[in-house]
Formats: sequence, structure tokens, C-alpha cells
Amino acid sequence: MKFILIFGPQAVGKMTVGQELEKITELKLFHNHMTIELVSPFFSYGSEAGKRLVGLFRREIFEEVAKSDLAGLIFTFVWALDMKADWDYVEEVCGIFESRGAEVYFVELEADLDERLSRNLSPNRLQHKPTKRNTEWSENELKTSMEKYRLNSYDGEIKRENYLRINNTDLSAEEVARQIKHEFGL
Repeated sequence: MKFILIFGPQAVGKMTVGQELEKITELKLFHNHMTIELVSPFFSYGSEAGKRLVGLFRREIFEEVAKSDLAGLIFTFVWALDMKADWDYVEEVCGIFESRGAEVYFVELEADLDERLSRNLSPNRLQHKPTKRNTEWSENELKTSMEKYRLNSYDGEIKRENYLRINNTDLSAEEVARQIKHEFGL
């Protein structure tokens, strides 16, 4: 089993790259908004109940996939690298898979702000992430989160053996997915 964590700031292309990677591997995509969108008709993701439910659904899916006979899982995540709680969460999730013998791979995406603002309006993003359809709010969230959190790593900060950092500002999702597949031999 393989667990691929694709992380980076909002609208960098995590879900779209994950969709393309899913097409060329036997891995299943579980993008972070799948649980957010499930919970949001009842509770805002920012609320205590929303966060708790999203966390519970994700953990149950991770546990079931890790013990299944699936080839593996691609998960997308906005990782606040300056928050210990996010580091702990990533380690916890990876531990679920590693405890069952899975190989874990990290893919960090980065892109210029102008490109991310453009991607924030893409039809694919808005189709799969209804909570992002208020594009004025979404753009504001994208910009303010950059001021609040560090969403890309420092050089050498990620110590995992299977780690790949890609600036995908000028790359298509298909190109990035092929690069990931080749680099990790998926």
C-alpha cells in the first residue's frame, strides 16, 4: 500500500494533481474537501463541531483504507508548517498507514500567488468544492491565510526520505502527476 500526501497552500492545485495522479495509478483520491463539503451543510468547518466531524470522518476513512486491499490513497492537505498541531496531525495520519506497512510519500506543491488566484476560480475547483463558490470570500481566505500561516516548507525542513517539492506555477496537473509517478515509481 502507498499513501501519498499532497500538501501546499490553497488553490495550488493539490486536488487537480491528485485527480490526474489517480488516473495514471491504482491509487484512490481523497481530497480534503470531500469531508469538509459533507459536514458543511450542518456545521461550518471553522466551528468546533465541524472540525470534530471532519476529523472523525477522515480518521475512519484512513483506518479502513489502511487495512484494506486497495493499492493506496492520495490525500490533500493545507499544512500550516508553523503549527505543531498540524505536524502532529500529519505524523498521526502517516502512522495509521505506516503501522500497516504502507509506504508514505510527501509531495509539496508551490505556485506563484497570481497563478493561485487564477486557479481559485477554475471550474474544476468550484465544481468539487461548493464552499469555495463564494469566490470573494475564498480569495480573501487564500490571502489572509498566507499572512497567518507558513504554507510551504523551508529548504531541508521536511526530513522524509520520499519527499518531492514541485513548483507547478507553469506546469499542468498532468505534467505534475507524471513527474510524481516517475519520481516515486508508482
